Amino acid sequence: MTVEARPSGGRRRAGRAGGRSRAGRAALNGAGLLVFLFAVFPVFWMVMTAFKTDEDINADVPLPVPVHWTLGHFRKVISGQGLEFGLFHFFLNSAIVALATVVVSALVGLLAAYAVARTRFRGRAAFLVMLIIVQMVPLEALLLPLMLNAQRLQLLNSLTGVIIVYIGSSLGFSILMLRGFVAAVPRQLEEAAALDGASPRTVFWRITFPLVAPGLVATGIFSFVTAWNEFVIAFAFLKDQQTYLLPLTLSYHFGRTQVEWGSIMAASTLFTIPVMIFFLIVQRRMVSGLVAGAVKG
Repeated sequence: MTVEARPSGGRRRAGRAGGRSRAGRAALNGAGLLVFLFAVFPVFWMVMTAFKTDEDINADVPLPVPVHWTLGHFRKVISGQGLEFGLFHFFLNSAIVALATVVVSALVGLLAAYAVARTRFRGRAAFLVMLIIVQMVPLEALLLPLMLNAQRLQLLNSLTGVIIVYIGSSLGFSILMLRGFVAAVPRQLEEAAALDGASPRTVFWRITFPLVAPGLVATGIFSFVTAWNEFVIAFAFLKDQQTYLLPLTLSYHFGRTQVEWGSIMAASTLFTIPVMIFFLIVQRRMVSGLVAGAVKG
């Protein structure tokens, strides 16, 4: 008499569960790959177009990869052909505006977020609601009053005027985001330092500030990208080429009858490099900052 060995019910269920788990992981990996390709393809097309000749770009069926490689578009953009200054001049202007926006909005936003998170005052809830409502208003809708006030203060056609507008547009978001990071810092740490004789200023800079540093990085990235890529405000405020920012130089490649796509893609590729370097430097801080901000709000 022979006895056929059969898998037990528990093993069959475990096998089916393992199969469903592998299928689920494969589906998630496939979805992640599709999202990655969807996000990367425009960047890939931009970079490849920058290296194409005009004949390849204007072909009836443009290919993803250049047939004839060229650096002519990059040379034209870097030399500032058609403009009074070279690319480095506009790069310096954009760097000044973006870094000033990041530093001021992060520091002022942190102080305001600390006050909102740690103190109770009349109108606190209304203040937070107002910040949320302001974030819903597009900056372009405020263009006319901003320009009128800047004209009265003689801030038109100056980098200072643009910096003030960019700080104002990013400050509300910085306060709302940093408030969550400050609230996540245990009060017991600050109270213990105060009991040891530390002043409120020492408690803030020695205890709270290092713990919310990841949040400052995450907030700074948002402010940097916003100030680096913004076009409408810069176009309305800046008329002298000496004060131009990098995005404004793109408009010089849009002619009435022809668009210089090669130069536009080359300039866009060059503009993207500083942002990518900035992301690579602060990547770890940014991820930890976003996770820390999600713990408590």
